[in-house]
Amino acid sequence: MSNYLTPQEITEYTLETGVKKASMPIQRTMLLSFLAGVFIALASVGSNIIAHNFQEIGVAKYLAGLIFPTGLILVAIAGAELYTGNNLISVAALAKRVSWSRYFKNLMLVWLGNLVGSLFIAVLINLSGQLDYTSGLLGAYTVKVAYIKSNLTFIQAFTSGILCNLLVCLAVWMSYGAKDISGKILAIFFPIWLFIASGYEHSVANMYYLSAGYIASHNPDYVKVAADVFSLDAFKLSTINLTNIFAGNLLPVTLGNLAGGALFVGAWYWWAYKKQ
Repeated sequence: MSNYLTPQEITEYTLETGVKKASMPIQRTMLLSFLAGVFIALASVGSNIIAHNFQEIGVAKYLAGLIFPTGLILVAIAGAELYTGNNLISVAALAKRVSWSRYFKNLMLVWLGNLVGSLFIAVLINLSGQLDYTSGLLGAYTVKVAYIKSNLTFIQAFTSGILCNLLVCLAVWMSYGAKDISGKILAIFFPIWLFIASGYEHSVANMYYLSAGYIASHNPDYVKVAADVFSLDAFKLSTINLTNIFAGNLLPVTLGNLAGGALFVGAWYWWAYKKQ
């Protein structure tokens, strides 16, 4: 007996999973989406810790990519509802097993729950003193990451969001095809490592990166290190604001993630295996 599903079987499994996710009670959806925000935020924390003291960006991203898959592994195996992965409910919507209104309602609720979970971890990390690592360099690096993400153009953020969720949803898709935990972990690990190493934009991860950086940018100790090490002056720091965080990054990245997951993975495989 095979220990994995064929691509056609994965399509059917994704369809049925989408029906279950879209039919989940609101309270459970919110509780599980909060957990997903926590899991992805914790993976983002680990990625920043690993990368913050490396000047070579390729090495930093390579190493960060080794730890970040833990977030999606927790979502898939422990159980949680993640905006980017739930884009695959599009398969059930295209098959007319889930209405489009219910599909987008689920995405909206899960996105909000992910945001609250991410903010929760961002606040805890700032209060914990962890950002004092390496004489405040971790805090400064957290500010730097938020600055870079806050200053992407709409097109940059949108297209990077597409590329990100193409890989994330492929990771979820392949994990659906594995019948044991070790197979699911392997299916998730390499596409997520690739997306982090490539530097693409993930809306839920950015909920942590941007909120943690925003909070850290108001700490004078981290601001001083950011100015000395990363040349982030007061004007640059002023661009880490709520307008740039939401309208400049989270909005286009969320839309890009939707296109990458719902269209380039979900709709593509539905067209290949389900459309008559």
